[in-house]
Amino acid sequence: MTPFYAAADWGTSTFRLWLVSTEGQVIAERNSDQGLAVAATSGFAQILEDHLDALAAPKDLPVMICGMAGARQGWREAPYLSVPAALSDICDNAVEIDGSQRRICILPGVASHDPVTPDVMRGEETSLLGNHADSDTMYLACLPGTHSKWVQIDEGAIVSFSTFMTGELFGLLAKHSILKHAVDGHSQIHRESRYFAEGVKAGYSNPEEITSHLFSIRAGQLLQGRTGQDGYDRLSGLLVGCEIGGARVRFGQTENLRLIASGHLASIYDTAFELLDMPVTTVDAHQAVLDGLGIAARRLFRSHAGSGGGL
Repeated sequence: MTPFYAAADWGTSTFRLWLVSTEGQVIAERNSDQGLAVAATSGFAQILEDHLDALAAPKDLPVMICGMAGARQGWREAPYLSVPAALSDICDNAVEIDGSQRRICILPGVASHDPVTPDVMRGEETSLLGNHADSDTMYLACLPGTHSKWVQIDEGAIVSFSTFMTGELFGLLAKHSILKHAVDGHSQIHRESRYFAEGVKAGYSNPEEITSHLFSIRAGQLLQGRTGQDGYDRLSGLLVGCEIGGARVRFGQTENLRLIASGHLASIYDTAFELLDMPVTTVDAHQAVLDGLGIAARRLFRSHAGSGGGL
């Protein structure tokens, strides 16, 4: 099959590239750890062209990019859209890279300029674009990760969102706090563990007590002989439960909930929502971002038709 466009998700620490046909089928893909931190030194253009060459992509194949390549410290800044932001506006506000033999577009992020709780996202908006099929539906989306995003969608627009530093806090507490002694040597969360379940329910019900609950992990090791795995599971449960509880307070709704996640992370949050009796529709995050990039590519690369790139 002849590729119509290339799609790239450029994160802080990872890079993913797909060649996509006219029919939307993935022809080939590449993954690497050449995220923003590496690309800022090695060069965005060089990394992209190396991967395209490895896939024998045509020299004029257009590329649609989302993520940190559009950050201020990235390849070229793609200015944030302000909420409320229509998902369709994401495509129309892409920026182009000058001086390339191929057309390269970078999608913008979204910002909330609230004077008390300002917030930004870059990359997640593309997953929301790809996931959003029914434009009149109001729902709350959870996109877990290092910096989890909770996003309120109404009539095809991002009306409000909030970031929770759950993944980063987990890493800091597990590796650089007193809790490292209570979770040492473990790197896999057992979501079926009673300690994960107890943590989820405690964090959700009483998020204001999270710092006290966290110290109980250390005390449980010293006084009750809890293992490192027990502590690791409880730490995860507490932080995930606290995030969900915080989102409940922030948005005041738990109905029409969509979880946009993949792999083990999707399993963890699915389990947490089940423990809290919260119905959720799960959407694969990898497919959602690919679909979002595809929507933007088909909208912006129509002129590529007949030039050797498909359509």
